[in-house]
Amino acid sequence: MEILILILLLWYVGLFFQTFFLHRYAAHQAFTMSKFGEKVCFFLTWLFQGSNYLSAYGYGVMHRMHHAYADTEKDPHSPKYDNSIFSMMLRTKKTYQDINKKRIEIPEKFTKNVPQWERFDKFASSNISRLSWALFYTIFFVIFANEWWQWLLLPLAFFMAPIHGVIINWFAHIYGYVNFKVKDTSKNLLPFDFLMMGEGYHNNHHMHSGRANFGGVRWHEIDITYYIMLVLDKLKVIRIKT
Repeated sequence: MEILILILLLWYVGLFFQTFFLHRYAAHQAFTMSKFGEKVCFFLTWLFQGSNYLSAYGYGVMHRMHHAYADTEKDPHSPKYDNSIFSMMLRTKKTYQDINKKRIEIPEKFTKNVPQWERFDKFASSNISRLSWALFYTIFFVIFANEWWQWLLLPLAFFMAPIHGVIINWFAHIYGYVNFKVKDTSKNLLPFDFLMMGEGYHNNHHMHSGRANFGGVRWHEIDITYYIMLVLDKLKVIRIKT
């Protein structure tokens, strides 16, 4: 039971901070929050992504590039220009690292107002941090795994964020349905997106990238993250842009 709780926690809470903080805030700025709130989100993203930690700056800039160049040769991740999931993810990783370490020149429209905490990012992205989290997951499994099949879940803990990325950037450009005719192959992956907390409404998002609510086009499209955001807005933790 403890193993399943850990995996579900890493899957859904890590995913929440990826879609809430990295995607809707850093990349699209669909809402505002205080600088203290930003710092809290940096820390919680590291806490729940662990060995998979993604920088708000690297993710935000790369995702803006994805929207600008969707399904073209300049797209950081596109099934249309990659032969396999693995080749796409390797190219994504290289682009992300080049952006995050500022090894390439990026137009200002992609970097403007993207939050960055360089000192924290350096620590959270370090090999020491990543290996420490990997060691923690392994020790947790040693203590609590009591069935052989539970060890099959350990790679999920190691690579949770890349798996989330594959689901959206590969499968949501191949499988699903569309509400809008757009210039790329984005699709809505599931009628009710219980798996990706709203991220799976990818076609909706590519049509209206600035909207905080990725769902809501059809009655069954319930964006779980958006409803959490509404609560945070009511509590004045964030302010959703209209």
